[in-house]
Amino acid sequence: MNAVLAGFRGFAGYLSGVLGADAYKKYLQHHEASGHTSPTLTEREFWRDRTDRQDTNPQGRCC
Repeated sequence: MNAVLAGFRGFAGYLSGVLGADAYKKYLQHHEASGHTSPTLTEREFWRDRTDRQDTNPQGRCC
């Protein structure tokens, strides 16, 4: 049973990575690791900025 659960968690993690659901987590890790002195964006600000940038500069999206 544990192997099935671990497999499902691995697949869910992979899928969230492909869909970009972990982008905010990666942003926080990058912000901390690169030594920025500015405050981090809130999750809401991050997603708003990301979608605004995608709308003004569309690249390789399906829609």
